[in-house]
Amino acid sequence: MFRIGQGFDLHKLVEGRKLIIGGVEIQYSKGLLGHSDADVLIHSIIDALFGALSLGDIGTHFPDNDPQYKNIDSSVLLKEAIKLVKEKGYKINNIDNTILAQEPKMKSYIPLMQKRLAELLDIEENQISIKAKTMEEQDSIGERKAIATQSVVLLIKE
Repeated sequence: MFRIGQGFDLHKLVEGRKLIIGGVEIQYSKGLLGHSDADVLIHSIIDALFGALSLGDIGTHFPDNDPQYKNIDSSVLLKEAIKLVKEKGYKINNIDNTILAQEPKMKSYIPLMQKRLAELLDIEENQISIKAKTMEEQDSIGERKAIATQSVVLLIKE
């Protein structure tokens, strides 16, 4: 049996925060605002995993008003999410992701993200696709005010 899930996340860029995407710190003058470390890619993947199994969304499991999640490394949340997936008897077949960011350029960081996510999810790097797109200087992303991600995951019954 197959299950497919889709995830999306967007965070505002602000001064004074590290930029963490896909579990990798990216050198940039701004970071993403959020209750946790605001890793948009990991958040999007978590939502896709939960969506595939009708388990709600990231806010249901890790509420942004709960102090235990304040500034938490999103990798910890991803490990909890994949644990739930395995408990339900599923494993990841593949994940396809798109990062939407005008800046910074993501190309050189994508292999590092794939490696880190593969480690966290206990899958092969070739099961994770990550693409990066600009918004052609349109909307809040194109104006360098935010970064968003979209993820699609295919789960298979073990």
